Amino acid sequence: MADQKKRQKLIEDLQEKYDAIGQDLNTHLSGLLQQEPMTYWDYIQVDALLGLQTKRTVFPDEMVFIMYHQINELIFKMILWEIEQVAYHKALTTKFFSERLMRVSRYFDLLTNSFDIMTQGMEVEQYLKFRNSLAPASGFQSAQYRKIEFASTELINLIDARFRQTIDRNTSYEHALDHLYWQAAGKDHETGEKTYLLTAFEKRYRDEFVAFTQEYNTINLAAKFKSLPKQDQADPELIKAMRHYDYTVNITWVMAHYRTAKKYLNQGKTEAASTGGSTWAKYMHPKYQKRIFFPELWSEEERENWGHGL
Repeated sequence: MADQKKRQKLIEDLQEKYDAIGQDLNTHLSGLLQQEPMTYWDYIQVDALLGLQTKRTVFPDEMVFIMYHQINELIFKMILWEIEQVAYHKALTTKFFSERLMRVSRYFDLLTNSFDIMTQGMEVEQYLKFRNSLAPASGFQSAQYRKIEFASTELINLIDARFRQTIDRNTSYEHALDHLYWQAAGKDHETGEKTYLLTAFEKRYRDEFVAFTQEYNTINLAAKFKSLPKQDQADPELIKAMRHYDYTVNITWVMAHYRTAKKYLNQGKTEAASTGGSTWAKYMHPKYQKRIFFPELWSEEERENWGHGL
């Protein structure tokens, strides 16, 4: 009897659901009857996922390199998914904000710890050989990572420190994008001309980046924080979560990346360029660009010493 009532309630709920969108319940029940049972491999799309790894050389460790970076991109997608929930939340609370920030921080903790896969899991000799087949591709060209930055903070905080005094809210997005901190890594340091690394990246993503920065102009994490009531902005748990996220992304994760690059690209005598040709050391180390998502939540001394002593 209990099962019968439960089944009847489910049918009534389904009827209400499909009536609301002008659909015939019997059609959908008939479709359900014809469906194959769900399997793990179909739901996760395992075959498609495992078919995305294609080596370009004979070196076995290239497969480690490919899969590691694909995993990174999947994690980046998870991070953007969490940020989007905060950005578009209609009645944002400090609890929801803090919880989503800590989720994102855990994703970056995972990324940070996973660098051992690269630092300990590939032979330097193999990497220095197969890396030449990757040129001019570079992790610099991860569009999702750039979007994480755009969605996290106000655009001024991503401007090259040398140009921040010349950029304000009246500056066009196109002009601002030309002065982002990572632009320096894609330009010839002698001529100032853009390298192929940067021109190819911009050709593929520039319009998308302009649209994305416009979309997140007033709903990035920093802006959402400032839109909260003053008492919520003083919430200690939220402030802790925001500072933790800021430090995790712009210090902890960046330095793990930096140390990995240093192992493979700085082999004692000279400092090799990245596959894209960028001067990776100054581009990556946080003390040079002082990338800080939420500068108002750090003291003047903390901002001044950002990335020093590492």
